[in-house]
Amino acid sequence: MEHPRGGDIYCRHADFVFRRIVDECILVPVRQSVARLETIYTLNEVGAHVWERLDGQTTVDHVLAGVVAAFEVQPAQARKDLLRFLRALEHAGAVERVADAGP
Repeated sequence: MEHPRGGDIYCRHADFVFRRIVDECILVPVRQSVARLETIYTLNEVGAHVWERLDGQTTVDHVLAGVVAAFEVQPAQARKDLLRFLRALEHAGAVERVADAGP
């Protein structure tokens, strides 16, 4: 699995659903055993913001710009956190890279 780059584009995997329940944002795999509660992910507001923008058309750089604009965070820290979050989502099978930035 390659590290995400600014020009990469990700989309949400159809096997995961996102729900806002009161003040909680959760990500649930719908095709796995319901008994596997460790596969239910709770997202903070930044994570939810990112998830909602992984539409298969928006580049990582545009998602990053949205995070920086919406939350009080320095661009360098936001980039580091976003790339780590994308790797975690990709590892969990929640997202897939549909286009990459090239070499």
